[in-house]
Amino acid sequence: MVGGRVRGKTLFAEAIFVASVLVLAFKLLNPTPVQIVVEGNTAIMTQIPGLFTYADVVVIAIACVLMSVSGMYILLHDSVTPAPAPASAGDTILEERRQRWEEVAKTLKDDEQTLFKAIIDEGIVHQSELVEKTGLPKSNVSRALYGLESRGLIERRRRGMGNVVLLK
Repeated sequence: MVGGRVRGKTLFAEAIFVASVLVLAFKLLNPTPVQIVVEGNTAIMTQIPGLFTYADVVVIAIACVLMSVSGMYILLHDSVTPAPAPASAGDTILEERRQRWEEVAKTLKDDEQTLFKAIIDEGIVHQSELVEKTGLPKSNVSRALYGLESRGLIERRRRGMGNVVLLK
């Protein structure tokens, strides 16, 4: 419903823009050939090609304002909802790996699956943080990480007094 309403507003702005351009073009290409000269108490009206009346100037000004406002709406509306940027090679590879990891996670045991999903979400995480995030006992985390490591899904690297866990 929102998409239809937004499209309607954009369509309305486009119609105003086109109409303003047409009015502006018509008025600029066909000025009214009448000139009014006021001298004292007399007004003289003469026909001189290429001059604009006050009414022409007002119509041209209104057309310019409408064209500017509708044009800015069209430009800004498109910039608020941009098309998705093409994925870079790194993003594509990361997304393919994430999909593969999600498929692998479905085949794991409960504790391993819980840990693997937490590692997928974080990317690189300390082993002690996994205990906090998952709520599993340290022994279960250690055992499940050993199983994941033996399958070649993760890698544990020693960092100071603890381990850093990362996806392979």
